[in-house]
Amino acid sequence: MNATAALLTRDGLPIPEAVTQLAQHLVQRSWMMATAESCTGGLIAGACTERPGSSQWLDCGFVTYSNRAKSAMLDVPAALIAAHGAVSEPVARAMAQGAIAQSQAQVSVAVTGVAGPDGGSASKPVGTVWFGWQVAGQLHSEVQRFDGDRHAIRQATVQHALRRLLALVQAAPAQ
Repeated sequence: MNATAALLTRDGLPIPEAVTQLAQHLVQRSWMMATAESCTGGLIAGACTERPGSSQWLDCGFVTYSNRAKSAMLDVPAALIAAHGAVSEPVARAMAQGAIAQSQAQVSVAVTGVAGPDGGSASKPVGTVWFGWQVAGQLHSEVQRFDGDRHAIRQATVQHALRRLLALVQAAPAQ
């Protein structure tokens, strides 16, 4: 069993099964997906590409670790980052929108957070992650605070991003 297969989502659904279900829903709707990742460095796209045939529903992944990359690749305004910080709701939402705008996807997931072990602050401690999803033209966002070391925080971020994306896609009206 590979390392990805051993991971479980918070609701107990194995990551590969979450990806399988997500793939089925996206293919049924003829939707493509894009990722915009900062703190996970491509792990969400990596979990998706573990599944054979993912090119049917995964268009692309943007790894935008630096603020410059967020602006250059996803059109996140530098002023937005300066005003709110890279780890913020407005930036996560702008990343999700940018992933749609810069791809052929109808569905996106974006993550930006503080994976540690340093880099946190009183208002954004290590483990703080903002998520953005755009599904069926609707933008969603939320913040989570994960415990553990860098590896645990990044894995929890992937797990939550996929689990929530699956729920949003399942709930989306057919278009």
